[in-house]
Amino acid sequence: MNKLVTTLLIVIISNVLISSALSTQAMGKTIHSERSLYRNILVEEYSGLRCLKFNVRSAKTQQSCMLVDHPQRLVFNYTKMLFSSLLINPNPERILIIGLGGGTMSNVLHQIYPKASITNVEIDPAVIKVARNYFGFFENEDITAVAQDGRIFVKRAAITKQKYDWIILDAFNGDYIPEHLMTQEFLQEAKSLLSDNGVLAANTFSVSELYDYESATYKAVFGDFFNVKNNNNNNRIILASAKRLPKADIIAQRAKSLKAKLSPFNVNIIEINRKMISTATVQDWPQASPLLTDQYSPANLLNLK
Repeated sequence: MNKLVTTLLIVIISNVLISSALSTQAMGKTIHSERSLYRNILVEEYSGLRCLKFNVRSAKTQQSCMLVDHPQRLVFNYTKMLFSSLLINPNPERILIIGLGGGTMSNVLHQIYPKASITNVEIDPAVIKVARNYFGFFENEDITAVAQDGRIFVKRAAITKQKYDWIILDAFNGDYIPEHLMTQEFLQEAKSLLSDNGVLAANTFSVSELYDYESATYKAVFGDFFNVKNNNNNNRIILASAKRLPKADIIAQRAKSLKAKLSPFNVNIIEINRKMISTATVQDWPQASPLLTDQYSPANLLNLK
């Protein structure tokens, strides 16, 4: 059996396992549980799929999942969609991730870009410990985990004029994105950290009472951005840059160049490219939508509606 056939079989089997495990209502075996300063933390395993969960034993609270036998193959669609960032900057050297989860994204990025510097910021030290012990979170002199609130880290990094080629906002408290990581002021601080070719990717939702508010706030800070959506779920990725977004032909060419590099990680960058829509073409929220600010950010109230 040649290498290509073997790879294809692994892809098929992995995807079937992922789909079955994520769609089932059966609870996995709990292999770790603890109450940290911020939340309840659970690690469950079901049919070779290991998941980190916050707060309650429900499939809806999965923060990170890993195939135990194939840890390099990404599980969640939103994680795969984050790689649309590479169509804006295909060669990131300094990467900042706000929200560690199981450390899966950091691990995969290290495999793809072994010379890149990756800083993971996670408010909860217990999550960092769990990522190390149960999800194989890899660290070295270039890949670090900082136990700190993401807003504080970004503010301090802005003061010291740090620059990043790729910023990933993926912090969740179990229900939604923390309010102080959604405001106009925070996004302005994060924007100031972008290098000349830097890209910011935010993991958020396409079905939410916050959709219009979020969209208007990102547009106010960055101008036009890309929405990346998957029709099979409610996730969306917001892709923004400090400079003008690249044209469709350049993005398509980059997708072709990245296809072979990303496919071993279960990322179909060609398909993801088709899901990218610029707000310069489609603005699907009211023009007069309020902005989220440090003085007005009713994220939790809106999320309860």
